[in-house]
Amino acid sequence: MANGWLTDTLILLPLGGAIFVALAPLPRLAAGLVALVVSLFEIAFWGGALSAFDFSSSQVQLQDRVTWFGELGISYHVGFAGFALWLVGMSTIVMTAAIAYAVWVGRDHARAYFASMLLLTTALVGVFAAQDYLLFYVFWEAMLIPLYVLVGVWGGPGRLRATLMFFIYTMAGSLLMLASIIVLGISHHSFDMTTPSSIDNSDWIFLGFIAAFVVKAPIFPFHGWLPDAYREAPAEIAGVLSGAVSKAAAYGFLYVAILHFPGPTRDFRTPILVLAAIGLIYGSLLAFRAPDVRGVVAYSSLAQLGLITFGLFATNVAGFNGAVLQMVNHGLISAAMFMLAGLVELRTGTGRFDRLGGMARGRPALATVLMTLGIIALAVPGSGAFAGEFLILTGVFTSGWGWSVVGAIAIVLAAMYMLRLISAVLHRSKGSAVPEGARDLRLPELGLLLPLVALLIFLSAWPAAITDHTFGQTDATPGLERVR
Repeated sequence: MANGWLTDTLILLPLGGAIFVALAPLPRLAAGLVALVVSLFEIAFWGGALSAFDFSSSQVQLQDRVTWFGELGISYHVGFAGFALWLVGMSTIVMTAAIAYAVWVGRDHARAYFASMLLLTTALVGVFAAQDYLLFYVFWEAMLIPLYVLVGVWGGPGRLRATLMFFIYTMAGSLLMLASIIVLGISHHSFDMTTPSSIDNSDWIFLGFIAAFVVKAPIFPFHGWLPDAYREAPAEIAGVLSGAVSKAAAYGFLYVAILHFPGPTRDFRTPILVLAAIGLIYGSLLAFRAPDVRGVVAYSSLAQLGLITFGLFATNVAGFNGAVLQMVNHGLISAAMFMLAGLVELRTGTGRFDRLGGMARGRPALATVLMTLGIIALAVPGSGAFAGEFLILTGVFTSGWGWSVVGAIAIVLAAMYMLRLISAVLHRSKGSAVPEGARDLRLPELGLLLPLVALLIFLSAWPAAITDHTFGQTDATPGLERVR
């Protein structure tokens, strides 16, 4: 299979880097720099995969297949759909920025930390690349291990509760997905995702997959783990959770649930849209009331995943394109916002609004970056987020105008909570936690944030870079015509 080695490299390169970092007797800085170089090479290989991909075709490409257990129909089968490749790129960029952030702040036990980050990269790419249900499950569960370690070891004072909640919620959903995979594979005598199944209209199998995805996203009311995890995790890990890991769940909605189970998608579309609508408004209101920077970004992520779910379960091309564009936009925005929150916390010791304020004075770089991110996040016309949200609302309108009204209300609420965040940090009177000599963003800090901002500006100028290169000839997209 031509160019399948690119997919293998994207999966195995960070795995090899993780093993090397974990075993080599490297000092803290060297371990971080090795991980950063591996991540930069990962982006380069993603660029190679992008150039080798034929976006005019809707078929899975860059495939590689090796049989594991022939009698059970289990294989190492990997490859990418067009929309998956964009999510891989976003995830590798977010992971690279997170590793660069960790190098700058200096994490203790660096070899274990950076090895875990690279393992998480492998698991994320594997989820987007897997074309075998059991392999998909292996990579899906592999994400949990480094996340558990990264939050549980390097998190804040409440990290034990945060990791326990995250583990319980995630495992409950994952076990239901495993049951669905086993039933599907045994009934079909194959676990391959690219071949039609005779039981792809089973409601129970569909719901088993949905259970795993609604928890990891998360979607209301399965978000109980979110507040603690996002607040207690290191800033860069919170950014990865919100920016990349949640998009693995959204990808699961699209590729596994919707395109492979068209019948149950039609049956359960309305209940899922109802939950997404509740989460969209509920998350926006909680974000508006949150007392700190991380709280606003965390609950806005709950709202944004509700909006993305709107686009996905609109089950039409406009909704799908808008959802994929918004996944990339939100991944970059939330990662940058969490890391910016971490940099504010380093300077002030807190992220609480009642102790912040006045940080724009004498800190033009901080003010400019936060204002730019905030303006894009509140989806002003001309921004990439506006393009994504417009496509989502256009797509979901076909399922009923009421869904678009809910989405429009949430967009107004998003403007309110983002403007509140900007005002609380940059303006008003100087807070008690802001020291007189608090520094502006330094060059290394700008070096890890500005690429994310530049990509967001690029997508604002040319959103069609993604939306015109996502599903190929959409009428031929496997499963799309069956869920209309």
